[in-house]
Amino acid sequence: MKLRNSLVGSAIERVEDYRFLRGEGTFVDDLDLPHQLYATILRSNVAHGRLINIDVSQALALRGVHAVITAKDIPGEVPVIPMRLQPLEEVKPFRQPVIAYEKVRYVGEPIAVVVAESAAIAEDALDLVKVEIEELPVVADYIVSESDKSLLFEPTGTNLAKRFVAKKGNVDEIFTTADYVRREKLSVQRHTALPMELRGLLAIWNEEKETLKVHGAGKVLFFNRRAIASMMNLPESAVELHENDIGGGFGARGEFYPEDFLIPFASRFTGRPVKWNEDRREHLTAMNHAREMYADMEIACSKDGTILGIRGRVDVDCGAYARSNGLTPPRNVAQFTSGPYRIQNIEIEVFARVTNKTPCGTYRAPGRFEGSYFCERLMEIAARELGLDPVEMRRKNLIPEHEMPYPLATMQHIDPYTNTECDSGDYRITFDRCLEEFNWKEKVKLNGRLIDGRYHGVSVGCFIEGGAAGPRETARIALLEDGNIGVFVGSSALGQGLETVLSQIAADELDMPFEKIRLFHGSTTYVSEGFGSYHSRSTVVGGSAIVVTAKAFRAALRDAAAKRFGCVPSDVELVQDTLVGPRGQQLRAYDLAGEGISVEESFANTKHTYSYGAHCVHVAVDPGTGHVEVIDYVAVEDVGRIINPLTLHGQVIGAIVQGLGSAFMEHLKYDERGQLLVGSLADYVIPSADDFPRIRGVSLETHPCPNNPLGAKGAGEGGIIAVGGVAANAVSAALRSLEVDVLSLPMTPPAIWELIEAKRTAIAANT
Repeated sequence: MKLRNSLVGSAIERVEDYRFLRGEGTFVDDLDLPHQLYATILRSNVAHGRLINIDVSQALALRGVHAVITAKDIPGEVPVIPMRLQPLEEVKPFRQPVIAYEKVRYVGEPIAVVVAESAAIAEDALDLVKVEIEELPVVADYIVSESDKSLLFEPTGTNLAKRFVAKKGNVDEIFTTADYVRREKLSVQRHTALPMELRGLLAIWNEEKETLKVHGAGKVLFFNRRAIASMMNLPESAVELHENDIGGGFGARGEFYPEDFLIPFASRFTGRPVKWNEDRREHLTAMNHAREMYADMEIACSKDGTILGIRGRVDVDCGAYARSNGLTPPRNVAQFTSGPYRIQNIEIEVFARVTNKTPCGTYRAPGRFEGSYFCERLMEIAARELGLDPVEMRRKNLIPEHEMPYPLATMQHIDPYTNTECDSGDYRITFDRCLEEFNWKEKVKLNGRLIDGRYHGVSVGCFIEGGAAGPRETARIALLEDGNIGVFVGSSALGQGLETVLSQIAADELDMPFEKIRLFHGSTTYVSEGFGSYHSRSTVVGGSAIVVTAKAFRAALRDAAAKRFGCVPSDVELVQDTLVGPRGQQLRAYDLAGEGISVEESFANTKHTYSYGAHCVHVAVDPGTGHVEVIDYVAVEDVGRIINPLTLHGQVIGAIVQGLGSAFMEHLKYDERGQLLVGSLADYVIPSADDFPRIRGVSLETHPCPNNPLGAKGAGEGGIIAVGGVAANAVSAALRSLEVDVLSLPMTPPAIWELIEAKRTAIAANT
């Protein structure tokens, strides 16, 4: 008897890498069409002001320029970017118009689109567009925003876009009676996802058919198609979106941006294909920023280290507008700050405020990275001041397995679907395994020691990773004319190995050879609806859709074979790719290729998955320069069921590196005039291959998820969530003898040096 496939769980190398290694990938910049035009975008160089006049006459007179599009060229009202997540009524006035009119609200906001025969001509024409702006007082940070002295949206009377509240238990009583209460102010800096491939679009309007095709979409193609169709007054069926290959997404790439309307509109306006590619400076001012949060929080504990409660407020600098997913980070930090810990009393208030900066959105583990940093720093400080072992304090407070599913704090006054619970797991297993892999018992002896001129520190922290957002995902499986199996999915590829992982699932569920599977993704033409890739959902929800569809497809093969054999479908046995009739007749599945067999099904889910784990880090700090070396980093996570260990390992290591870049390097700085002080990768420092050479990841599958047929949990973000808190705790532990505590990220060399010097100066002044 031939055994069934066992591809799920196997370390299969990524099939998509072959074309990339050969230089055969197809990115948007690789696409060119006859008679295409090129677009460039004139962006505001003023952070806040009234648009008085835009004179495009000189630009239009330049030879080779076909159009200069401003708000007045758009029929009717200027469309606004819709909210994909948290589409709350009170946020509507804060949404972004696709092109500025009446006011500009951040440096980089689109004012005009120049369309010309070449990109060079279009760039030259930008200098000929004359814009008159009456400058207004700049709302430079959340403190100025809170004062409401200068309003970005005058009719609202406020700069507060949304207030979120997460509650659990009775906070007031606990903080009144607790043995120990500690309050601290903490902050995370503004930075961004920074995929290495810049954004680009190629839009093709067909005047005769009144149809639109757009290359360069990503992440959430079907949502973006609905948005474009609505804005351009077209039926959805007239719009096709294609993602092509994408050089990374990380939560930011693929959301709906002004350009996603402007470039298709320019193609329709000129009647020609229009292509647009941004440069790095444009990218830094135009793509979603992330993370900038300021917390004022308290923790309440008993003497033995039991955490009784956590409360406080978080001010979030959202930038100038509430974009498509811009409310997700402030919403998440309210609900997930407690992380994997059994905290029965919680009240966290979050204020999402607009300022004159680039709008914010999601970046890998939105709100969770920040919340973990706040919680882990508070816990570490509490353990130190209570004289407790921080390891034992964490172990004591981890959610126990017998309390699963464990409800998290309840969000107030928004969709009940956002209330959630940790689904399954024994959090101590990953915690203890991480300490063991790290050799904690020996390394903790280094804490605070000065060795060869550097102070050493170690720390540990825990996390949960939410994943698998619903409501559903779609897959279609078809027998192709060449005899291969076509698997069409609504999930999007953003570099996460989607083609390999989903093909493994399909081959196993169909019990067909892996090499016969052809995965098709990234087009609104493949399935009737799709929800895309975000919230670590593409494998869990998209893969589960394949499981459901595979069962229906196998039934369809039996139906077709039964007609050939002259029997009922229940008499047909399907053994891998061979159909066997009741009288021993045999038919290869591929022999049915001409019969048009195609099945589409969906997997629906409203319960999130929760992976969980722990991180340990060892650092050495040079007090003379403030430089921090990460000597060793270990992460352990239970993901329920591992589909492909190789791709999972890549996800974990890549996420840790991004987290370390966030903790030690990356910072989008603004001045008081709302001018971004970062213009290139010479200013915006990101990790290189030799910055963090020793990173280890261990993935477990001890507790499969009970809420999907794969038993899998999302695993795209666990590597980054705990990094900020763990790294800051390690640096603080290293510098304990100097009485230095890290309360703000990033921990750049100048920032650490200044903390050390400030403490030395204060000590000297008191002696």
